[in-house]
Amino acid sequence: MAMLMPTDSSRPTSSHPPLDAARRVREHLPEYAMEAAGLALFMLSAAAFGIVIEHPDSPLRAAVADALPRRLLMGIAMGLTAMSLIYSPFGARSGAHLNPATTMTFLRLGRMHPVDAAAYVVAQFAGGLAGISAAAALLPQWIDAPTVRYVATVPGEMWGVAAAFAAEVVITFVLMTVILHVSNHPRWSRFTGVCAGLLVATYITIEAPISGMSMNPARSLGPALLSGAVGPLWIYFVAPAIGMLSAAELFVRTRGLGAVLCAKLHHHTTARCIFHCRFHY
Repeated sequence: MAMLMPTDSSRPTSSHPPLDAARRVREHLPEYAMEAAGLALFMLSAAAFGIVIEHPDSPLRAAVADALPRRLLMGIAMGLTAMSLIYSPFGARSGAHLNPATTMTFLRLGRMHPVDAAAYVVAQFAGGLAGISAAAALLPQWIDAPTVRYVATVPGEMWGVAAAFAAEVVITFVLMTVILHVSNHPRWSRFTGVCAGLLVATYITIEAPISGMSMNPARSLGPALLSGAVGPLWIYFVAPAIGMLSAAELFVRTRGLGAVLCAKLHHHTTARCIFHCRFHY
């Protein structure tokens, strides 16, 4: 069984020779492309399930009148989507961040090179935009319905902007706290994707009425642009970064930087790792 064995030093280490920026980008293009493809697939899934569950003409919406069980169905669908992407060959190789806030957190933790982090962020935004744009092109007569609205994340009408911001900080703080504790545990690390997917499902079911449940600026940008709901977009750029970086800060202060072994969510594979990795078998 693969085990996490911390090394003596907390300094980032890697088996890869130093690369200049241009060569690093060329050699790591597959990982960047996988991040873009992963978020594109996530957005396509969100749009498809959003239409099936929430469109006024959907038989499922007609059969399930109450919003809570519909959110539960959406949560299960997107939680399973997240798990599938994390454990997919693409996710196993790229690390399945699929989120600029996650990438910037692992950069802060010293497990990513700045060039890779910047490329990941660009790829994630490109993938998110491509995914929702593809959904809009494929499903134009359904995706702009008021109950679907390009699956845009907006603050709940009964809660407002302040509550949405606070909720995004809290849910991202909890998500990153769980990821760091589970992914760096010798026994439970292989279940990081399961934990992340369960949290996504729970948040969509319970928290979505407050903030729309984004946790991810790259997930929110495309739907905001297509739907015109750009006013609250700043919430989904600022709050996830605060939540995840705060979780990382607390983890480092309580466990130490040396307890963070890698930037991958799922490392129990033979896929190559481009990070400052201290995960050993």
